[in-house]
Amino acid sequence: MAGPLLNMQAITKDFPGVRALDDVNFEVHSGEIQALCGENGAGKSTLIKVLGAVHPYGTYEGHLHINGVEQRFRNVRDAEHAGIAIIHQELALIPEMTVTENIYLGKEPRKFGIIDKSRMHEDAGQLLAQFGLEIPLKGQVYKLGIGQQQLVEIAKALSRNARLLVLDEPTAALTKSEVDILRQILIQIRDKGVTCIYITHKLKEVFQIADRVTVLRDGKTVATQSINECTEDILISQMVGRELTTLFPDREHTSPLPEKAEVALRIEDLSTYPSEPPRLENISFDVRRGEILGIAGLMGAGRTELINVIFGAYSGKWDGKVYRDGTRIHIRSPRDAIQKGMALVSEDRKRYGLILDNDVVRNMTLTSLRASGEITSFGVINRQVEYQKSMHSADSLRIKMPSLDVPVRQLSGGNQQKVVLGKWLMTRPMILFLDEPTRGIDVGAKAEIHILAAQLADEGVAIVLVSSELPEILGMSDRVLVLHEGRITGEFVNENLTQEDILRCAAGA
Repeated sequence: MAGPLLNMQAITKDFPGVRALDDVNFEVHSGEIQALCGENGAGKSTLIKVLGAVHPYGTYEGHLHINGVEQRFRNVRDAEHAGIAIIHQELALIPEMTVTENIYLGKEPRKFGIIDKSRMHEDAGQLLAQFGLEIPLKGQVYKLGIGQQQLVEIAKALSRNARLLVLDEPTAALTKSEVDILRQILIQIRDKGVTCIYITHKLKEVFQIADRVTVLRDGKTVATQSINECTEDILISQMVGRELTTLFPDREHTSPLPEKAEVALRIEDLSTYPSEPPRLENISFDVRRGEILGIAGLMGAGRTELINVIFGAYSGKWDGKVYRDGTRIHIRSPRDAIQKGMALVSEDRKRYGLILDNDVVRNMTLTSLRASGEITSFGVINRQVEYQKSMHSADSLRIKMPSLDVPVRQLSGGNQQKVVLGKWLMTRPMILFLDEPTRGIDVGAKAEIHILAAQLADEGVAIVLVSSELPEILGMSDRVLVLHEGRITGEFVNENLTQEDILRCAAGA
């Protein structure tokens, strides 16, 4: 049997105060799709940055071989010349350019020193046909969906004769149909000799796509195994270092809740008036104290728009009535919502939930400086109290970090999400909106967030949970609302409720 295409031996990488990789061994054979799994902070991203020379030779210990030849990449271009292409979650495309222009950006064919657009378009067509990619070549990238933009990135990598394609969380923002298309494309690419490393938190995808899987935990290699020799339970146990009996806490969905449970939030006849869909029409519902209300629906159904309107974070026009504890309230901004005891964990934590260059302390106390006289007095922040409260919150949420002073962008996705939760919990909310709270985080962190949400509900907090993952909706919710094109098409008590029931309503039935 031929040796591995990629062989990384005894890779060790240190950052100030933390060892990100500790003697990691990782190898990938030609013509396979190998999954790389692990909790947030396990070292996956650091390992890939070593491979792609974001961390160049000399900044780490160990050896990196391609086809048996040791490589000492000084920069990203060296790695690209060796046939390594890494597609990150944040796609590196220029939206205003066409698909063809993006594919050949920086490597345009020229004739007499001038870009040969005719040849470039012809070459792009042949490339797409060779690998079975269906993308409108002359269309501008910003007009494409996320799934097709992902394919443009893959085509760009293939145009550079990539031998090893690394995909980092490629399906985080894709619909189910787009995931199916991507899976078929990767199998076609593999069969034509391109090797893939597939990083994902979605374990079902590992078993659908990968030939082998390597697990990292706490910066160390735990196991590499054939997918046929593994189960989801084994994989979870290897990732978290313990048996995870369930992703969801054991709570009884006793809805409708006892009549004595007060209605914390009531919405009546809420409608929006945007120029483009999704448009919300006549939405009415309520949430009781201690209840978790799940909101389900397909992408574009209006789920995020709904909670943004209630929280005062919606920029368009709307009308309707919002009641808190039976009293009508008027919310014109997130500040108004916070003062009324509301909190929103948004779906895009990096854009709306965090100030990435600020440290953990500043992010944790950001929303509670005005609300609490404990941290501020006459407009002056008591740094000692701020630090103590942040440390208490970080400890209770089990946030993994070198210190509270580290910029939050250096934390893993799961730990960033815990910082967002800690920030809002410091305001002591009575109504908590969770919009895709476990998107892009590992299975262990998901279980911890689910347990926290259940504990908050048991303490009387009214929770509205928006999720694209139907197992999460079914595992956590007492009641479920289903939206389709801005309207409520289903409302269920979570007793013997199935994914099929929800999907029928999500499709407009």
